[in-house]
Amino acid sequence: MFEVSWDDTEIRRALRKLQGAGVGLSGPLQVIGLKLVESTKQRFATGVAPDGAPWQANTAATLARKSGSKPLVNHGDLERQISYAVSGDVLEVFSTQEQAAMMQFGGSKAEFPHLWGDIPARPFLGVSAADEVMILATMARYLKNAL
Repeated sequence: MFEVSWDDTEIRRALRKLQGAGVGLSGPLQVIGLKLVESTKQRFATGVAPDGAPWQANTAATLARKSGSKPLVNHGDLERQISYAVSGDVLEVFSTQEQAAMMQFGGSKAEFPHLWGDIPARPFLGVSAADEVMILATMARYLKNAL
């Protein structure tokens, strides 16, 4: 398993406010989870990482092995398997696909001899600036409704 993290100081502060107001976190985390899944799936259409960096184009070796030219898009399995889970006050967004970690972090043929070539990192999991705004707005809405 792998983990992607970012500076979540503002989000943690908002979570503490929700908890302090007696708001259960399950509702807001469910809403946020659904929206993060959609945001993550959108990255497959735009080819852009959560930090705004464009994904590296496919190499000729990759193009010869797959249909279509978009990175991380072949049959759509990776995109379709993006999901989320809430457990207590923890929200996880993930893919159940075996190749997800290789696509997220990349790998070299030297490290993984079974690859047909080096795989560049193409981060699709993570929280973008727009996602962070959505998360904070969702929490603010729940807090406002609780007061």
